Amino acid sequence: MVTAAMARTTLCVCVCLLASQVATSHVPEKINRTIHNLLQHYIPARERFKGQPVFSRDLLGTKLEAKEVLLSAALQTYEELIQRMLKELPGDESADVRADLSYVLERVQHLRRFRFQEQDKLLEGLHTFQHIQVDNELIRSKALWELPWLYEEASSLANKRRQRRRRKAKWPRTFQTESEAH
Repeated sequence: MVTAAMARTTLCVCVCLLASQVATSHVPEKINRTIHNLLQHYIPARERFKGQPVFSRDLLGTKLEAKEVLLSAALQTYEELIQRMLKELPGDESADVRADLSYVLERVQHLRRFRFQEQDKLLEGLHTFQHIQVDNELIRSKALWELPWLYEEASSLANKRRQRRRRKAKWPRTFQTESEAH
């Protein structure tokens, strides 16, 4: 039996959990203000919106796993961009700009380190594919030798996805009563 006190306690716990989720899923005020200050320093507002975006939001319309990898790659790129900006900052520039850039870099690195470790490992693996020497005869021979197990892995993954979709399609029907089924 659920008492009113238990219901209130459960509701309070849910509200606290939701509030903590909301608090962790937004851009903190300090980093937002810092980025705004850097934008004022680096680029006039009329120039900001010319042409195509650097990071397309269209790519983020993918499944969660793919979105995480894309976001990890974007954060990695931001890290490189900000490091380059710091490196190329003239010595006579204000200390505030250097401090702001350093702060934003620190926050991006922190986010990558604590939220995107698995995705970063995946990206590192993907980067190694770009450097495979496809003109090397030994590499081609080894790749052919490895293809059967990789092909098996890829096809079994596709089969698992198909089975999962079938189960999801059948799932609501399992809750029908006998009279509804006939």
